[in-house]
Amino acid sequence: MIALVLSNFVLIPILVFCLISLFNITSTAILIGIMLVLLTPCIDYVVVFTSLGKGNAQYMLFSTPILFILQIILLPLYFAIFNKENLFTSIDLAPFVQSFIIFIVLPLVIAMLLQYFSKRTLIIAKTLNITEWLPEIFMSFVLFSVVGSQIHKITHDLNILATVVLIYIIFMIIAPYIGYMSGKLFALETETLRTLAFSSSTRNALVVLPLALSLPDRLVTITTTVIITQTLVELTGEIFYIKVIPKLIK
Repeated sequence: MIALVLSNFVLIPILVFCLISLFNITSTAILIGIMLVLLTPCIDYVVVFTSLGKGNAQYMLFSTPILFILQIILLPLYFAIFNKENLFTSIDLAPFVQSFIIFIVLPLVIAMLLQYFSKRTLIIAKTLNITEWLPEIFMSFVLFSVVGSQIHKITHDLNILATVVLIYIIFMIIAPYIGYMSGKLFALETETLRTLAFSSSTRNALVVLPLALSLPDRLVTITTTVIITQTLVELTGEIFYIKVIPKLIK
């Protein structure tokens, strides 16, 4: 857990700061989008990709509440460190908290109840066994719905892609190595090293999107475009991750 926090909340922000400085990002909307999406570690589909990439999906699942709480606490600090503390005053935190309750807390409580009653009721136990394969299918539906609802913004702002796609590609190349090295500092086992690599490189686009949508009208279109673009780049990268990371981290 210490390695996970070190990677996601110390080393990754340093990488993001370096990328923003290197590419001299000055647009407020683009900057907010990049910071929102790259400074917040994923807490949803990273669990599935970690499992597909032969990492420890249980460790990843256990860490999601901690990752979410820390990113809520530290995001204003990152805005201040990046000398953009005034930007955070434009953001309404209510949609972010609402997303946490609806998409994280509520499913977690339901899952805990189902697990509890499955030990006492045979029907529920059989139902859980039958539906084990459904999370991947529903995750695909969610991604399709979210990207589909926002894709028109990308097609209308293609010039933005040239600015941010290269940043995202560089991030996806470096970030897994940062997670891996964080784990090596603590001499962690191979499966955990893979988990850290996936966590460090997979970002929280779907959960921060409601936060971006709460921005003023002058910022919301470009910011959401930047976030959705990251999702599309990341999903492509994850296909390579699930094949490459198990081979490189042995």
